[in-house]
Amino acid sequence: MVTLNVNGKDHALDVTDDTPILWAIRDIIGMTGTKFGCGMSLCGACTVHLEGKPIRSCVTPVSVAADKAITTIEAIGDTEIGKRVQDAWIASEVVQCGYCQSGQIMSAVALLKENPKPSDQDIDAAMSGNICRCGTYVRIRSAIKQAAGMGEHVSEGV
Repeated sequence: MVTLNVNGKDHALDVTDDTPILWAIRDIIGMTGTKFGCGMSLCGACTVHLEGKPIRSCVTPVSVAADKAITTIEAIGDTEIGKRVQDAWIASEVVQCGYCQSGQIMSAVALLKENPKPSDQDIDAAMSGNICRCGTYVRIRSAIKQAAGMGEHVSEGV
């Protein structure tokens, strides 16, 4: 048995210690907002926060997270920064197919928690581990700047 605290609620799970957090969250707890992308920590679709820091849940075993706070996309909007990022994502019309967006948002929130006024280079560095097959990177950067109160907004058609 492993106890995971996900979005403020404890879950006692009958899984092996090496079970990836992603599968515990999705398949056992039933929270499907966190996505499986590559299974090798290369794409960022599975990003969640562990004790406030972004991690790739597809390769992080539950044993690492036992009795620590995990935050998923389902609860990130309950935080001030998370709400600002989600609102900016909508205002900037970031989403195209949407598959990678929960991981993108989780990484963006972590960036803004560490650096409230990031430069383009800061954004690129923080988001480099998150891949968007639709290529919405310009809109992602715009949304992050908007959430940071830096005003940038990309118009439709970009």
